[in-house]
Amino acid sequence: MRIGDVAAAAGVSTRVLRYYEQQRLLTSARTPAGHRTYESSAVERVRLIQLFYRAGLSSRTIREVLPCVDTGEAAPELLTLLASERQRVERQISDLFTVRDRLDMVIEATTDPDYDCAAALAS
Repeated sequence: MRIGDVAAAAGVSTRVLRYYEQQRLLTSARTPAGHRTYESSAVERVRLIQLFYRAGLSSRTIREVLPCVDTGEAAPELLTLLASERQRVERQISDLFTVRDRLDMVIEATTDPDYDCAAALAS
């Protein structure tokens, strides 16, 4: 697949794909004319990288995790890192649920004149 095709299918820019290559998260081959080509699996790889970035993983961590995705194997020190990242993500999820609940309270306060938002937030 050409770079524009992968970018379109994955919903990212070609610049993002070049950045992922620079960070050694994605690889491409080159045509005789120097154009990048990717395996069709690159689309799913880019989507996975995007998910990891959105969850707050660094390029370095993602670079360490991707081979495990391919092989299903990880060294013990990498498993420790993965467990730590998972705990961090769990805390993020918990915080997001709390924010969602607080937003629900504020929404309720704006639609129900009898709702005491301050009391609800204090509890």
